[in-house]
Amino acid sequence: MPKTESLSHKEAQKLVLHSQGLPAVKQNGTALAASLSAIERLGYIQIDTISVIQRAHHHTLWTRNPRYQSDQLDQLVANKQVFEYWSHAAAYLPMRDYRFSLIRKHATASGKQQHWYERDEKMIQSVLKRISEEGPLMAKDFEHTGKKSVDWASKPAKRALEYLFMQGDLMIPSRQNFHKVYDLAERVLPKGIDTSMPTEEEYARFLITRYLQSNGLGQASEMAYLLKNTKPLVNATLKDMFANKELLSFRVGDNNYFALPDSMELLNKPLSKSKLKILSPFDNLLIQRKRMQAIFNYDYQIECYVPEAKRQYGYFSLPILWDGKLVARMDCKADRKTSVLHIRHIVLEEDLKKTEAFAQALSKELEAFMQFNSCTHIELHRTTPSGFREVLEKIMGMNI
Repeated sequence: MPKTESLSHKEAQKLVLHSQGLPAVKQNGTALAASLSAIERLGYIQIDTISVIQRAHHHTLWTRNPRYQSDQLDQLVANKQVFEYWSHAAAYLPMRDYRFSLIRKHATASGKQQHWYERDEKMIQSVLKRISEEGPLMAKDFEHTGKKSVDWASKPAKRALEYLFMQGDLMIPSRQNFHKVYDLAERVLPKGIDTSMPTEEEYARFLITRYLQSNGLGQASEMAYLLKNTKPLVNATLKDMFANKELLSFRVGDNNYFALPDSMELLNKPLSKSKLKILSPFDNLLIQRKRMQAIFNYDYQIECYVPEAKRQYGYFSLPILWDGKLVARMDCKADRKTSVLHIRHIVLEEDLKKTEAFAQALSKELEAFMQFNSCTHIELHRTTPSGFREVLEKIMGMNI
C-alpha cells in the first residue's frame, strides 16, 4: 500500500488555489472561451438568486475571468456547451459532463431520490404534452385557478415542471428575466452527446477526479457533499484508486486528503500573491466551510440567513483573498439607482499585518469590482479595525 506523505498548510493552500484558478492569470482566446474553460475547470457554477451585488454565478465567473460579461452564460447555454441542473445545489454544468447527471435523474424518476413535492402524475403528463406540442414554455404559461399562496412553487404546473426537469425529461434552454424556460431534453441536447447511463464505478471515478482536478485536495465527505447515498461508493473507489497508485495521499495538519499525481506539478508554479480577489459567498472555493477552516484557517459563515441582531460581519459578507490567504471579509450592497457601491463593513483577520500593502491591492480591485456591479462611486461605512478606514482612504486618494 502506498504511503501517506505530508504537506504544509502553505503548500496545501497553493495547490487548492491553483486548481481553482485563483487568482486569475492572463488568458488567450475569447472571453467566452475563457468563461467556458472556467466552468469546465470548476465542474459547476452555483446559481443563486440573491442580488444585493451581482448574482453568485456571474460573480464566480468574473473572479476567474476578468473579461466576463453577464450575457456569456446565456450564450454558453444557447451554444449547448453548458446546461442547468443540480450539483450540490442548482448550478450551471459543462455539457461534456451531461451523462453523469443521469444518475440523479434516473433516481428521481424511479422514486429512489425523493423530490421536494409529491408526484402528481396527471399534471406531469399534462405539462409534458403541452410542451411537446407547443414548444418551450414558462411556468407563467400555465394557468392556475386554485387558491393563491406565498409559496413560489405552489402552482401545480410549476411543481410538475420542476419534477420533469429533475428527472431529465425537460431542460432549460434559456431564461427570461431570470425565469426558467422549459423544453424537451431531446430538443435541447446537442447532437452526438453521450446519453449512456454511467456504471457505479464510472460515476464514483467521475466524482473523485472532477473534484480533485478543481480542488487540488479532497476527502470522501467533500467529494460526496450533499449527494445522497454516494459516500460509501466514493470511499471504496478512493481506496482502490490509492492502492493502484492512481491517487496520492497527504496529511495536512490533522486531516488526510487525496490528490491526483499530476497536480503536484502545481506546487512548482508561482502563485500571483499580489493580486487581490473579492469572492462570492457561493464561490466554489468557499462552499464547504469546514474545509476552509481546516486548510485556510478561515472561519466563514454567510449571515443573510442569520437574524440581523446576531450578525457579526453583515448581511452579505464577501471573503477576500490576498497573499495566498483569506485575509478579510467585506459586506457590500450595490445601489443600482444611485450607482453607489456601499461597503457596509470591512473586517480584517487578526493575523493580517501588512495592512498598507493589503489596502493598495484592495483599492485596485475595488475599482474593477465597482464597475462589475454597475456603480460609479463607493461609500465606505465602517471598518474593523477602525483605523483601517484612514489607510484605505489615503491610498484611494479620496474621502470614501
